[in-house]
Parts: sequence; C-alpha cells; structure tokens
Amino acid sequence: MKILFIGDVVGKSGRRALRRFLPELQDETEADLTVVNAENAAGGFGVTAGVLEELLEQSEIDVLTSGNHIWDKREAFDLIEDEPRLLRPHNYPEGTPGSGWTVATATNGVRAGVLNIMGTVFMHPTLDCPFLCANHVIEKKPSDVQVVLVDFHAEATSEKVAMGWYLDGRVSAVVGTHTHVPTADERVLPEGTAHISDVGMAGCYNSVIGMETAGVLKRFVERVPERFEVASGPASVCGVVIDIDETTGKSRSIARVRANEKE
Repeated sequence: MKILFIGDVVGKSGRRALRRFLPELQDETEADLTVVNAENAAGGFGVTAGVLEELLEQSEIDVLTSGNHIWDKREAFDLIEDEPRLLRPHNYPEGTPGSGWTVATATNGVRAGVLNIMGTVFMHPTLDCPFLCANHVIEKKPSDVQVVLVDFHAEATSEKVAMGWYLDGRVSAVVGTHTHVPTADERVLPEGTAHISDVGMAGCYNSVIGMETAGVLKRFVERVPERFEVASGPASVCGVVIDIDETTGKSRSIARVRANEKE
C-alpha cells in the first residue's frame, strides 16, 4: 500500500495549494491513505471549525495530525473532542482533550495506525517523553494493525533521527514535521522503517517558513515583539509517498513529492 503524507499546511496560501494539487498527487502516487499535518492551517496558527471542514470535507484526507500550535485557536478544544480524524500530540498529559493515535481504513481496506507525537528538544511546552509514549502505543496497538505511520513533530534533527532508529522495525514510517523545510535524508532504515527528518510544508516558500519576511526580520533584528502574518504568494505542497508491504508493515521505499504554484 502507499501512504501520502503532506507537511504542515500554513494559512490560506497553503490551503489553496493543497486544494489544487492534492487530487493530482494522490493520483500520481496511487495513494491508499492520505495524512496531512494541519497545525498551521488557520492563519498560520492552529485550526478553526471552518478550516477543519474545508480540509476534511472538500479534500480526500483520512487523518489530520498537528503539533505545538494545535491549541492556538480556543475552539480547538471542542473540535478535537468531536472529530476523531484530528489528532494532537499523544504525549500530552493524561486528561488532555483528544488523542494522538487513531486507526484509519485505507481505500484498499488495510487498517493503518497513525501516531502523532511531539519532541522535547527546543520545544514548548515540554511534554512527556515521546520515545516512551511511542513505545507504549506500539505495545498496545491492535494485533491486526501492521502498518503504522508516526508524525514526529520536533525541532531538533538529532531527535528526529534518533526516533527513526528507536522505532526501526517496529513501525512502517517516521516522518518529521514542524520546521517546514524539506530535508534530503529520506531512506528506509535497515529493519524496514522509512524515515525523513522533515517533509516540509504546504505554504509559500518566498517567506520565512511560511510567514511574511518583514515581520520575522523585525523580530530577529530589532528584538521587539512583532505579529507574524502568513505569506500570500505562490505556494508549494511538499510531502512524501511511502510504499509499504501491508502484510509485514515494512516499507519498501520513501520518496519526496512537491507541487509548485507558478510565480
């Protein structure tokens, strides 16, 4: 089976590009399951009811993952309770609304687990250990679920690479999100787990990781608070397609995908 994973959708430009290119990418990759990280989808920070409806009802998306911005819109507390396809990092404390683990049925009938966890290096808030959290979920997963995709939302490349090695042979893929810049280290690890440190974003790359450059530069140079605005120019959709043996859960290959709006 094939899983198409799209990186962090950033604001209106990212959603626009996703609507335009997702059907094309799904056809080209022959995707059986589509997972999209949506933590920056509403104005660059979090999700709203309208954005959630747009993503799930107007696009063929099976699961939405997220990260540290999931709670930036207050309505997310209700949304994540009501919509099981919307995940938050699973290593939030017990009692936090929602879940970071779900089992989705692909178009080919295969049941696939999707786990969303968040790193602790240079990340806020500092959550429970993502390694132990992932280990606990894998030990408790249903016996008929062989395919497992992990969205590891983390800042440090070292932590993302370490997670790949930690889970090698126990999950189908570990894909990194959060930094919005696609890395060129995609590969299948020795025991069959596909890994990439970061898949990139669906957003405008004529920017600073999806935000207008002026506001970001002002904060860096002048060291004063400045509101970030989502860049509105032509956007790209970045992600990966993972080919998995559904009987063993081992990955055969992982490849980067990208579609660009014209300048």
